[in-house]
Formats: sequence, C-alpha cells, structure tokens
Amino acid sequence: MSQSDTVRRILDTAEVLFAQKGFAETSLRAITGKAGVNLAAVNYHFGSKEALIQAVFERYLTPFCQALSVKLRELELDDGPLSLERLLTVASRLALGSGTEEPRRAMVFFRLAGQAYSQPQDHLRAYLRKHYGDVFNQFTTLLRRTAPDVPPVELFWRVHFSLGAVIFTLSGMESLQTISKKDFNRSVSASDIAQHLLPFVVGGIKGN
Repeated sequence: MSQSDTVRRILDTAEVLFAQKGFAETSLRAITGKAGVNLAAVNYHFGSKEALIQAVFERYLTPFCQALSVKLRELELDDGPLSLERLLTVASRLALGSGTEEPRRAMVFFRLAGQAYSQPQDHLRAYLRKHYGDVFNQFTTLLRRTAPDVPPVELFWRVHFSLGAVIFTLSGMESLQTISKKDFNRSVSASDIAQHLLPFVVGGIKGN
C-alpha cells in the first residue's frame, strides 16, 4: 500500500467514525483497526489525534473555501444589489457540489460540523480561524451587507441559530428523502432540500 493510499484510508475511516460517534468517543485504535493500518501510520502521517481531526476538516473545507472565495469576490465586484437569498444560494450550491457523490460527502461533513458544535474542540476552532478566517470574514462582510438593519450582536445569534438548522437538516438528508418519498411520494434531491431550507434561513436571519 502506497503512502497516499494509507493516508486516504485513514482519512476516509476517521471521517466516518468521527461523524458517527464523535471525536472523544472515537479512538485512534478504532480508526486504524477499521482502516486496516497500524497505529504507527497515524502518528507518522498526522502526529496526533488533533492533527487528524484537522486534516479531516481540511479535506472538505480547502476546496470549498477556495471556490467560495472566488464567488464572493465576484459578488463584491458586482455593483448591483445583493440579496441574502443570492448569497446563501451561492454558498449552498458550492457546499453540496454537482457530482453524484458530493451531496453525500457534504452530508458527512455537516455531521462532523454537528459533532464540532456539540463537542467543542478548541484546537479545531483555532485551526479553522487560522486557515479559513479570511474567507469567513469575506462571507460575513457580504452577509452584513444583505441585512443592514440587523445589529451585529443580533446578527451573530440569528446566524448561529440558522447554522444549527442547516447542520441538522443537511446532516440528515437521507432521512428526509426517505420521509418525503414514503409520506408524500415525492423524491427530493439534496438541492431540493436546500431550496426548501433557504426561505426558512433567510427569514430567520432577516427577522421577517
């Protein structure tokens, strides 16, 4: 097995186990056992459990934030009015992706994000701020532009609560798809779910 294959197997396994069981409840031995590698491989490639957690987030967030920054720059240069709906649609489309497997990867990531909320990881927060803070600030600046009448502190709480709704919804997409099909005989895609969620989030942030 090549080094790149070993790293990929460790990350793939860690991603799933962290999302299912949480960070504290998932041991490195559980990860290596399921990945079929020895414990020394984790220490060699990552150095620590904290670094492995960061690498799991990095694998999703780096390409997402790179693409998001480009789109946000386009919005910044647009002289026309910017609506909250347009800003959030840009972010959600990038988050869910366009490939067949990307919505599923997004679902796993949002489960990870939910674990990060319920099991605070100080090292992870510092890592995210260091590596993605500029993009987050770029997004927040545009967000304030779309809701100029909402005071900064109130905007923080509304975004926080809205993010909770987003994480809860998108981390459970498969369950929602099953319910929609069984109860209403309607097949819905990840994009459909995001479109149903959008007015709720917009209303929550703007206070309409």
